[in-house]
Amino acid sequence: MEDRINIGHGDGGKLTQDLIKEVFLDKFKNAVLAKLEDSAVLEIEGKKIAFTTDSYTLSPIFIPGGDIGKLAITGTINDLAVMGAKPLFLSCAFVIEEGFETKALKKIVDSMQNEAEKAGVALVTGDTKVVEKGSADKIFINTSGIGIIISSVAKDRIEIGDKILINGTIGDHGACVLAQRNKFDLNLKTDCASLHGLIENMLKTSSNIKFMRDPTRGGIAAILNEIIQDKDFGILVDEDKLPIKDEVMAFCEILGFDPLQLANEGKVIAVVDREDAPKVLKVMKEHPLGRDAEIIGEIIDEPRVLLKTKIGTHRIIDMPLGIQLPRIC
Repeated sequence: MEDRINIGHGDGGKLTQDLIKEVFLDKFKNAVLAKLEDSAVLEIEGKKIAFTTDSYTLSPIFIPGGDIGKLAITGTINDLAVMGAKPLFLSCAFVIEEGFETKALKKIVDSMQNEAEKAGVALVTGDTKVVEKGSADKIFINTSGIGIIISSVAKDRIEIGDKILINGTIGDHGACVLAQRNKFDLNLKTDCASLHGLIENMLKTSSNIKFMRDPTRGGIAAILNEIIQDKDFGILVDEDKLPIKDEVMAFCEILGFDPLQLANEGKVIAVVDREDAPKVLKVMKEHPLGRDAEIIGEIIDEPRVLLKTKIGTHRIIDMPLGIQLPRIC
């Protein structure tokens, strides 16, 4: 750990993991937290629930396809859904900078209400704080969520030969935010979306979905490395199978970004038994949020994340170190 927190500690990569392990886990140590899942799975009077919390920052706060309010609702819904939970209830806390326009706040709240209503979740409690001008960047939002576990997923069930699936194109959110922030005239939209409906269809199709995660900060590079952490297996990803929009790829090539490390806000990575993978893929493609779904790789017996390139060579996909794009979500 360094003597001071830097912006890279919030990127979802190695520095974030170091911060969590060396500062927070040491003090808040317990069996539930130690799993470091997107949601805590808790048992209360024989019922299993998922409980999660997340904080959201976005600059600019309005982008093509969404805004910080939609992001706050969908992000928390997705963190519950990837744990096999049906999202039910949300809390919301706002930290608002003095001078923020009421019109913009109302627009954000409308966006949140619309997304929550579509998802069938209720926002049941909240909090608001206003801080002096210059103490925050316009608005920060925290949402917490509770859902009922309908299907258990567990990393410990992963085996050699299992397939890696994703429901669509990668890097859309990160590329969109960066383009908007720097006023590039590009036709890029965030992929921000609630995935619980898609995931519920997947879980109904197969009981052999062994792990799911939404690749937000750090992109799919971070998630794939998290899957193999402290395990004796690895992952081989086929570059030819990676769904990436031409606009995003061109954008990354021009500016030197790695699309595998760009944030996503409407994607799920799933590890599925090799026999069930084709039927899960079929169900994903039948859903509006899974039309571009692909089987992008598989679990292998070499404990690294490798990319099979288009020319047939292999390169290591590392856990992101540092940060490509500050404060993306």
